[in-house]
Amino acid sequence: MLGEYRIVGRRAVEISASVERAVGAGELQPGQLLPPMRELAERLGVNPNTVAAAYRTLRERGVIETAGRRGSRVRSRPATTGREFIRVEVPEGGRDLSEGNPDPALLPALGPAFAAAAEQGDREPVLYGQPAVEPELARLARAGLDADGVPDGPVAAVSGALDAMERVFAAHLRPGDAVAVEDPGWGGLLDLVPALGLRTVPVGVDDEGPLPADVRRALSAGARALVVTDRAQNPTGAALSATRARALRSVLRDHPGTLLIEDDHGHGIAGLPLHPLAGTTHHWALVRSAAKAYGPDLRLAVLTGDAVTLDRVRGRQRLGPGWVSRIVQRAVARLWADGAVDSAGVAAAYGRRRDALLGALAERGIAAHGRSGLNVWIPVPDETGAVVRLLHAGWAVAPGARFRIAAPPGIRVTVSTLTEGEIAPLADAVAAALGPDPAPPPSHA
Repeated sequence: MLGEYRIVGRRAVEISASVERAVGAGELQPGQLLPPMRELAERLGVNPNTVAAAYRTLRERGVIETAGRRGSRVRSRPATTGREFIRVEVPEGGRDLSEGNPDPALLPALGPAFAAAAEQGDREPVLYGQPAVEPELARLARAGLDADGVPDGPVAAVSGALDAMERVFAAHLRPGDAVAVEDPGWGGLLDLVPALGLRTVPVGVDDEGPLPADVRRALSAGARALVVTDRAQNPTGAALSATRARALRSVLRDHPGTLLIEDDHGHGIAGLPLHPLAGTTHHWALVRSAAKAYGPDLRLAVLTGDAVTLDRVRGRQRLGPGWVSRIVQRAVARLWADGAVDSAGVAAAYGRRRDALLGALAERGIAAHGRSGLNVWIPVPDETGAVVRLLHAGWAVAPGARFRIAAPPGIRVTVSTLTEGEIAPLADAVAAALGPDPAPPPSHA
């Protein structure tokens, strides 16, 4: 008996489902200790190997964690719940700066591009057995990657950045392998890694990207993969500088067996050049999503990488969804070809909003980070208190817990729709929420 919940089942799949169901419903709480395997086996009248198999499944799904003699516990952030549930309820009339969305006013109209793609589809219907990637999309994607210095490699179309990462992980890693991830970093990735039965190893981040010493430490300790956000890092706005990229390449050259994944979701909005790490290791992949610049609902990203990685990804994709809608691919290719987004103008608009908020915070003695992208990260001494006080003042921001493993507390403010008239009131509210003595700048954000 765990509180009021009793684990049930006779087969491993039934036992694991019983635990997973309870965790998802909140009947088993994060950190709660599970019964020893032999004790549970005796209680259920099954072989201990059956319980061991159930616990192994739960570990691989990111629901529980095992610490030797200390037993098995529900993970502090089990994959069944996910970080997307760490959010705030915006009161009526409140200003929502918590969701990380682009400014709808800066997204292109999709109608003409989709109309043209649908008309082409009527003339040239896509049937089973045809190529999975629209030739024009591949051509334009490859040209952009070439211009940014990304090594030559095949191109695949996938359903967003997380879809790409999941497929690349599956192509090379096995449950139990360790993945070095940015901390703070993208909550979706921090959920995905344990959900696949992989282990997260946090790597510190400053304004120029992952800290080389932390990366070296993680890889030397056995991490088999590294994920790097090239620019517009979520939540800190970090962007790889040329100097930092050189330092990271030096670390990676000492660990050529590392699976390297680069996330360039900031393409088209960041306003800073790409400094790719791709090609430094034997197996690598770089993904570019259309979400931030063209619209999240497109669910399209292009993926490139070494030939072995892309061959495995495309082979597994054929056994699942088969391909991403060629109508969507044709529409995005049309948007690219027509220059539907003024990338420099969009990046400048987001940059003005970020810089205005950073400047206003600095005037009030508050250190914050936001070198590129849609967000500003503010270190705080009391994360929950800051979020609650800002909410009472009418401002909803994202709790840093959505993005942290071991990093110090913080809050994320999405600046994408901030108006000039909102900057000073928001900065005043942040200063009031932090109290008279805001936290000093940390060594990394």
